[in-house]
Amino acid sequence: MSVVQISFEEGQANLDWLGLCQAFDHGHELPRAEISDTFLYRGGDTLLNRSAWIDGLGLAVKCATVFPDNPKNNRPMINGGVSLFSDETGALAALVDFHLVTKWKTAGDSLCAALKLARPESKRILIVGAGTVGHSLRAAYGAGFPDAEFLIWNRTATTAEAFAAKYPNTRAVQDLPSAVAMADIITSATMSTTPVLRGDWFQPGQHIDLIGAYRPDMREVDDQALLQSSVFVDSYATTLDHIGELKIPLADGVITPEHVRADYYQPNDFKRCTDDEITLFKNGGGAHLDLMTADYILQQWKAAQ
Repeated sequence: MSVVQISFEEGQANLDWLGLCQAFDHGHELPRAEISDTFLYRGGDTLLNRSAWIDGLGLAVKCATVFPDNPKNNRPMINGGVSLFSDETGALAALVDFHLVTKWKTAGDSLCAALKLARPESKRILIVGAGTVGHSLRAAYGAGFPDAEFLIWNRTATTAEAFAAKYPNTRAVQDLPSAVAMADIITSATMSTTPVLRGDWFQPGQHIDLIGAYRPDMREVDDQALLQSSVFVDSYATTLDHIGELKIPLADGVITPEHVRADYYQPNDFKRCTDDEITLFKNGGGAHLDLMTADYILQQWKAAQ
């Protein structure tokens, strides 16, 4: 049997954000995923293999190469591919574009949490960070909250203004504390190793979505933000001991593991309890979500044939 190869353009034509969120919900009804990450290094270059197996869904291996010097030669810094295997036979079922899986997995993960944790009537969404992920978040949150106004903040104001010009009902802001205070949802996708968002800026009833931090030395919010929020993660296994957002305050004794209320595998607890509580979600984006996303892409591609 020939192996399906799905390019970015061909795959994306069949996708929608709410459909992906439904696929995530289905995936988490199955047994908890087995997950493993491995890293290989050559100087500043990295090969990352992220693998996952969900009984009843299948297996996936996502390989990513990170070559920091590539942009100097007009080459992309990050490359890779996603291999999807049959749960029944172990045969290679599809090769899916790496950037397609990453884009939809990352922003879809955050939207899925916001649909469960943010107030349904949320009307103003602040995006912190105007990079590639910020654009994906504008698309995802625009699908989930179609009547919302969007604000965009970036350290370089001209970049935020260029971002806002690409979308309707979107405007750039320069005063970050004021923008945070007026938003119903704050979604942050920066590469910061020190907090860019502070808990004393937050208001009752807000939902905070944290994406950018992925290494043990990275975090986007301070201790106060965690202490005054109801904290949720997509997976305990890929966040608590791996990402500085939680690893650092846990190691310092600021919070305990019990402070994290639930992950996606606990649907009865993964919810807002009052209109006034501040909910905070850490998007860890584990390999099991790559598997769910790649399977969704493959099923949508098959349905379109």
